[in-house]
Amino acid sequence: MKNLLQFKLKILFLILMLIPLLGISQTKNVVATSRVFPKVDKQLEFEKVLASHSQKYHTGDVKWRVFQIQSGPDAGGFQISEGPKSWQSEDARGDINVEHNNDWHKNVTIYLTDRNSHAYSVYIDSLSTVAIGDYSDKIQVTHLYPKLGCSYRVATMLKSLKAAWAADGSTVVVYEANGSGAPQYILVRRYKQGLKEKEDGFRKPFVDTYEKIHGKGSWGIFNDNIKEYVTDQWSELLFYRADLSSK
Repeated sequence: MKNLLQFKLKILFLILMLIPLLGISQTKNVVATSRVFPKVDKQLEFEKVLASHSQKYHTGDVKWRVFQIQSGPDAGGFQISEGPKSWQSEDARGDINVEHNNDWHKNVTIYLTDRNSHAYSVYIDSLSTVAIGDYSDKIQVTHLYPKLGCSYRVATMLKSLKAAWAADGSTVVVYEANGSGAPQYILVRRYKQGLKEKEDGFRKPFVDTYEKIHGKGSWGIFNDNIKEYVTDQWSELLFYRADLSSK
């Protein structure tokens, strides 16, 4: 009897030891983004069926946040962000179910052009100043493309930016593209107080904040490194559409 009790306690101890490992493997830090572009004369119809689809089929790990792209080369399109979720949940996602698949292809895509894209990105907590789920309605997305073999150097540069963002109260989320084309960091500045945060004088000049932390002349060095290690970058503004998103 005593041996049986000891055996059961050992099993319980092993289970408790495994719980943290299971939690790590199920980390929800993956976001899937799709960009779609409605036909110019069918946008209202598209918005109506998209809202219905989002709110009927997308909950939990496949919850949708829909943004309208306001500026940049994709202006006029819509970004559909799904997650955050784990890679394990993505393994099991599939097409969700037959009804969902039929609704998307028969009722939604008929209002879309052929232009579209799909990508995965992973949230990087060590480079971000705000949690993955701490959202805002207006965002500025900057796409940063490291040169081949320079991703680590760019990550180090972003680490120095994080300190300055934190010092001046900027809420920025950093993602890294995963299995989705060229190496890319995606910097999402979440305007918690709206676009007035872009106004001159809302915050101290960023160069002053950066050099106060990293030393005089450090901003010039940072920009020299950008030229050395980054092949391209561009930005855009996106506005959240709660009416088109999951409830």
